[in-house]
Amino acid sequence: MSQQEIEMILVRQLASYLAMPIFIVDPEGTLVFYNEPAEPILGRRFEETGEMPLGEWSTIFEGTDEAGVPMAPTELPLAITLAERQPVHRVFWLRGLDNVQRHVEVTCFPLIGQAQRYLGAIAIFWEVTG
Repeated sequence: MSQQEIEMILVRQLASYLAMPIFIVDPEGTLVFYNEPAEPILGRRFEETGEMPLGEWSTIFEGTDEAGVPMAPTELPLAITLAERQPVHRVFWLRGLDNVQRHVEVTCFPLIGQAQRYLGAIAIFWEVTG
């Protein structure tokens, strides 16, 4: 693992203890971690995917809007949070690496460290049922 800010290490550790699905990226958008509860929704264990750049994860996890229209990688909530450094919330369909499409609700927000250092962003999501 590359050298990371201490706050990112702590966020990753916190995510590993939580029961809600969490996806964490660094300031460049590189996926640094997703936790075990996220694995069934994303269709593969993190140990099998590992870290990956924004250009990769934003295309392999395919999103479609509520009308079934494919979303551009830049329209994904986490990509918007990275670009604008603002919270984003959205409901959409996500096709995981197991090729299963799931209805998800996602809330993303930027991670800001001490002295206002931009550390990346986090997505907390869950599968919409019913």
